Amino acid sequence: MTQSVPVSRAVLILSCPDEAGIVHAVSGFLVDRALTIVQSQQFGDAISGRFFLRIEFGAVDRGELDIAVLRQDFAPVAQRFSMDWRLADLAERQRTVVMVSKFAHCLNDLLFRNSIGELNLDVVAVVSNHPDLGRIADSFGVPFRHIPVTKDTKAEAEAALVRLVQDENVDLVVLARYMQILSDDLCKELDGKAINIHHSMLPSFKGAKPYHQAHARGVKFIGATSHYVTADLDEGPIIEQELLRVDHSMPPEQLAARGREAESRALAKAVRYHTESRVIVNEGRTIVFS
Repeated sequence: MTQSVPVSRAVLILSCPDEAGIVHAVSGFLVDRALTIVQSQQFGDAISGRFFLRIEFGAVDRGELDIAVLRQDFAPVAQRFSMDWRLADLAERQRTVVMVSKFAHCLNDLLFRNSIGELNLDVVAVVSNHPDLGRIADSFGVPFRHIPVTKDTKAEAEAALVRLVQDENVDLVVLARYMQILSDDLCKELDGKAINIHHSMLPSFKGAKPYHQAHARGVKFIGATSHYVTADLDEGPIIEQELLRVDHSMPPEQLAARGREAESRALAKAVRYHTESRVIVNEGRTIVFS
């Protein structure tokens, strides 16, 4: 039996082979049910031959929508055009785990933005391989889980994370400067629902003190890249990037501060785009309806 899920506004995001009649079929589906389009964005990719569409909609009379029924009714339309699609409550709170190590800026930024309603997350836990940032989680009323990681306990620690994700029905895992490399198996387990952040000076300045390396080379721009997690380290599909100008007068410490600013911005935007169903992965790159 289909479960009734009443909501006020919904979002439909889809991709399919590009052909005539897709927009007509989708808009006709909405009109036939007295639904009105609030926002619509589309893109036809000439290279891949695929079409991408994101539509926010609601009832004309501002009444409630039944998501489960709409999904069931839309399935024949999706099948006709071989669509990959998702139809969801626009206000749906994503059950989220935020993973950190010792750097606090991205965690603090995400929890603050969420606390004022800028993000729509239900943060079920902050997980860290160090105990240091428990105080920040506590200040926002979020459960904190310390899961230590060593070479000998890595598999056990990842198994504990998987259990948490499964037990809490987690929709999204955010690596907010979590300084551990995830195994290939864990990357596969979290495929499509894990987002990472790193400075955008890779691969030029690897390893320790990247901002000191950048300062020594006289870089003029620094930034940050947020992307989906894959088994290819720091090479997953890019969701968002931030770029900031710097100059010769700035010491390494100031470059690092600018870097933290870029990382926080890029990660927050990527999380928002993902949770608002604005991102579609297309052959290793993303279509982002920002």
